[in-house]
Amino acid sequence: MKQAVRDWVRAARHIAVLSGAGMSAESGVPTFRDAQTGLWAKYRPEDLATPEAFRADPKMVWEWYASRRAKLREVEPNAGHRAIAAFQQRHPGRMTVITQNVDGLHQRAGSAGVLALHGNIAEDKWLDVPKACCDPAATVGHAPPRCPVCGNMRRPGVVWFGEMLPPAELAEAERAAQACELMLVVGTSGMVYPAAGLARTTAGRVVVVNPGESELDDAADAVLRGTAAQLLPYLLDE
Repeated sequence: MKQAVRDWVRAARHIAVLSGAGMSAESGVPTFRDAQTGLWAKYRPEDLATPEAFRADPKMVWEWYASRRAKLREVEPNAGHRAIAAFQQRHPGRMTVITQNVDGLHQRAGSAGVLALHGNIAEDKWLDVPKACCDPAATVGHAPPRCPVCGNMRRPGVVWFGEMLPPAELAEAERAAQACELMLVVGTSGMVYPAAGLARTTAGRVVVVNPGESELDDAADAVLRGTAAQLLPYLLDE
């Protein structure tokens, strides 16, 4: 089956990659819940990753994310990330990367135009709609930084529970899913929507790459049991 999928890759004029947490597992990226260690073990992630939690205790939530950012600085893209980036560089415009991950490893590997549906943990944005006085380069404080005029706070640039996905990125992901001839669904459980729904709306073939069962196996034309780092270098080496 691996050879057949490799042939599909060669034939496809456009490929979409939908990646989830398993994509980064071999880089040593702690999962959302694995980040609950030490000082943070008494907290539920769902109680920290919300706008309400941030407004109630911005310092605590900011420091939790600071600890996650510190851990991510210690990891590197794995062979799966690098295989995707290398394919894109060899074939400009032929592959779109859509990710549920906030770790930025696709971008660090060299992938361009990554559609990060859940944001990027290394980036910040304003908590409230910025006013003319809100200048990211002129904030005060650090946990979190604030606008010195109106007090608007900087927050992690990720999608929190109860928030909508960024509309521009989601619309572009939907277009890529509908237009592709092949979708590689890599390292995702297929349980988180609307991202998982992309694999059910594509008109192209669907290949699931995952070491264990996923909720999208029934939508797949092929299921390959293995990790991104194990399988993608072979599948994308043309």
